[in-house]
Amino acid sequence: MRPALDFALPPRCPGCGAVTADPHRFCLGCWSQLAFLGDPCCAQCALPFDYDAGPDAVCGGCLAHPPRFDRLRAAVTYGEIPRAVALKLKYGRPGVAETMARFMVRHIGAQADAILVPVPLHRWRIWRRGYNQAALIAGALARQAGLEARLDLIARIRRTPPLKEMSPRERREVLRGAFKVPAYRKAEVKGRAFILVDDVYTSGATANGCARALKRAGAERVDVVTWARVVKNADH
Repeated sequence: MRPALDFALPPRCPGCGAVTADPHRFCLGCWSQLAFLGDPCCAQCALPFDYDAGPDAVCGGCLAHPPRFDRLRAAVTYGEIPRAVALKLKYGRPGVAETMARFMVRHIGAQADAILVPVPLHRWRIWRRGYNQAALIAGALARQAGLEARLDLIARIRRTPPLKEMSPRERREVLRGAFKVPAYRKAEVKGRAFILVDDVYTSGATANGCARALKRAGAERVDVVTWARVVKNADH
């Protein structure tokens, strides 16, 4: 039935919607606009380096303000096409989570015992949107990497305004105390390694807030993996 299905509902580029040969593939135009992230980069926040300074090299931002997470990696640099894909996931295209996960899974590494946890949404936002986009990505990553995902381990206990127009300092203040691991879930966290999943890393305020909550609950290690990372803003 695949030929008939492709004729009726052909696979489309996650970026622009152009018809493609296979699902979850970008057209040539969108593919050429993707900037993939990897080494050489900051060992903690994945900020790209111009040259290889060694596997443990850390950027100035992380030295000045050490993040609460242990390691972050992102699939691509945030730009026009990654932004379009993230917006589709947020507003009505949940299948895009599978596409993102296919590009993110290479950054999971050999962490057989790590547990995937998504950045949580406040319950009012979930009711309005219908789903948590980070949870969809975490579920797709769990299937692809063969890891366990616990989708409600972190709670967003306080409703916060949109962070888009805020400075890094304002984001930190707004998110202070917004995340918590419920007392009855702490036994699941103590001594374990976690991989926090989100769609976009901007200033690090959200990732640090979630990592702080996991570490306070007893997590031994918290890594972060995201679809896209804003590169021009390295302030934590």
